[in-house]
Amino acid sequence: MIDYGELKKGGFMRQKQEGKFSLRLGITGGNVKSEQLAVISAVSEKYGKGYIHLTSRQSIEIPYIDYADIEAVKSALAEGGVYPGASGPRVRTITACQGNAICRNGCIETQRLAEELRARYYGRDLPHKFKIGVTGCANNCLKAEENDIGIKGGIRPKWEPGSCLYCGKCTRLCRGCAISVSEGAVIIDAAKCVHCGICVRTCPTGSLEGTEGYIVSFGGTFGNNIAQGEVIIPFIEDRERLFMICDAALKFFEDNANTGERFRQTIERTGAEKFRHVILEASLCSSLTVVGSECPE
Repeated sequence: MIDYGELKKGGFMRQKQEGKFSLRLGITGGNVKSEQLAVISAVSEKYGKGYIHLTSRQSIEIPYIDYADIEAVKSALAEGGVYPGASGPRVRTITACQGNAICRNGCIETQRLAEELRARYYGRDLPHKFKIGVTGCANNCLKAEENDIGIKGGIRPKWEPGSCLYCGKCTRLCRGCAISVSEGAVIIDAAKCVHCGICVRTCPTGSLEGTEGYIVSFGGTFGNNIAQGEVIIPFIEDRERLFMICDAALKFFEDNANTGERFRQTIERTGAEKFRHVILEASLCSSLTVVGSECPE
């Protein structure tokens, strides 16, 4: 008897055509090497119908694979450094834009972060599917808030008066209308700042300095039930703090979710305040850990 659940777990999804499977590949951040593409092409020609499908989450699927060819397909792909992806109730493909390595608007390096998230979480068994997305700036190309955990890069500006010309360029370009010039001072309203970094990049004298960081949202969904993830901590500077907060979110889901329940549903059922407390406590503990203190009970 064919174990369709186990096959789906390993990336082979049953098609409507009897005995046919569409294989989802394990790709991180949408990056595929040219030699990997050659292997994928060869496999699709030999075992599929000579084409691939680009999924909505930056992965590649090879449709029309016969059940009898599954092991041969895995072996052929492995020779070129390509492997099946994870599906079913577990952490799915980590999506990411190109970040500041390529994009002029990018506030953070996204691809390395996506690889670190993959190494830490990808394929982890959970009560239901779990999606993590990384977007490099406030333009939000990856739509971070649609993910169970969405990570958005940002820049927190700080004014240094020494060389400021008070030209008002930062005020004119600020997307959040968060900057004003008053009585020889540049005032930044943190509540309005969208952390786009434009003021820092365009300041003609470098009077605005920027700190890279992350804006993290929790519990986003798309599809049948659309909901925007909630941001609990406005801005996270430290990378290790980011990971500890993500650790706490996944552990909360693992410990509290019912089978087949999405992360947002778990948060709503158990209480949003309970979840916020877990995240804030993880953030506090990570800050204390940095200075070598004991995390409070």
